[in-house]
Amino acid sequence: MTPEEVVAITAKHTYGTWRFQKNWTPLQIVDAEGCYFTDAAGKKYLDLSSQLMCVSIGHKNKAVIQAIEDQAKKLAYAAPGFATEVRAELSKLLLEVLPKGLEKFYFSTSGTEANEAAIKIARMYTGKYKIISRYNSYHGSTAASIAATGDPRRWAVEPSGKIDGVIFAPECNCYRCPLNHSYPDCEIACANYIEHMIKNESNVAAIILEPVVGTNGILIPPKEYLPRLRKICDDYNVLLIADEVMSGWGRTGKWFAVDHWDVQPDILTTAKGITSAYVPLGLTATTMKIADYFNDHYFSHGHTYEAHPLTLAPAIAAINELRNNKLIDRAVEMGEYLNEKLSTLKAKHPSIGDVRGIGLFYAVELVKNQKTKESFNTKEDKVNGKPLLVDKIAAEMMKRGVYIQSWVSHFIIAPPLIISKEDIDFAVKNLDEALTIADDALKA
Repeated sequence: MTPEEVVAITAKHTYGTWRFQKNWTPLQIVDAEGCYFTDAAGKKYLDLSSQLMCVSIGHKNKAVIQAIEDQAKKLAYAAPGFATEVRAELSKLLLEVLPKGLEKFYFSTSGTEANEAAIKIARMYTGKYKIISRYNSYHGSTAASIAATGDPRRWAVEPSGKIDGVIFAPECNCYRCPLNHSYPDCEIACANYIEHMIKNESNVAAIILEPVVGTNGILIPPKEYLPRLRKICDDYNVLLIADEVMSGWGRTGKWFAVDHWDVQPDILTTAKGITSAYVPLGLTATTMKIADYFNDHYFSHGHTYEAHPLTLAPAIAAINELRNNKLIDRAVEMGEYLNEKLSTLKAKHPSIGDVRGIGLFYAVELVKNQKTKESFNTKEDKVNGKPLLVDKIAAEMMKRGVYIQSWVSHFIIAPPLIISKEDIDFAVKNLDEALTIADDALKA
């Protein structure tokens, strides 16, 4: 087929997610290697967001590809009721890298499914049903995970397309505090508010949160926040679910984001970087205390592709690549360099309200006014299909050979952990030039 036919068939006969279908003209990608991907015309693009913040070790990693090939030849599929060598090997490896205390695993095929399982497990184990989530969060697209999502992607499925029992708390956002406080004088009011919710609600089974919020702005909590939530959960017999679908696997400069605060969740979910997205794999990890409950109680969950051998083998390879190539240390080193470069942009461009990040996980937030922090666009603009300024800038970046994820009013910069300083320089130079679009909008 010609490139034109590929694009036309894709647009006409497949759904483009989270978008209006009219005028969707997806770019055809034909190859990818390292930190770059290539379109049908032969143009290369620096993958500054690791596709969907998931190709953590870069494209076309030989070890991961070889693991997929070897497993396909050895055992392509086994029903989840059987034991396989690859299942045991990955389980042993997870015990070494996950936060201590997480020792029982459920394998699925996405972060969405991992969170579905976590919510089910929390409800079955506690006998309670309410789940506290936070605004400005994203946990997935199926019934339980979209119910626990705080951003506007939830709105379209209310009320029938989600489960009942999810209640929302204010997010931890020190740049735009939802409670109009300032850190550190706030005394972590956003965490204390969650305690207030638990006191005034009945049947709270769990709190689900992204330790570092991903799509909704790379929101990094102050040092007291997660330890405070851990204590609140302990005091009120509520489970703490850490959604590390996006923030895990070295993205923040630690194996998992919770490691920065030495907090041990009761349940941890992850996906994306576990295989560097070469194959779909989700993981729900629980403590053995939770697991022991199901020795004498029915574990009411499962699906055909649970513990699929072809999804597990590349996870072993990807984890070993992170270790052998010291990519988590590299995320710290390159993150410091990226922070320096982005901070220079903030000082230069009046349209930048905030630059924040940890490891190789950064956001650049645009504003109309740095003092009032007024955004160019709103969540309502996003779901109503109104053109967004960040999308206009992202399109300009594509013209310049840089792919960057945008969301409402900010950009998500999360390149493969193998990125070089030269690639960062190239990306920041083009972002610098493209941001004149936002600066010019301030004058309009």
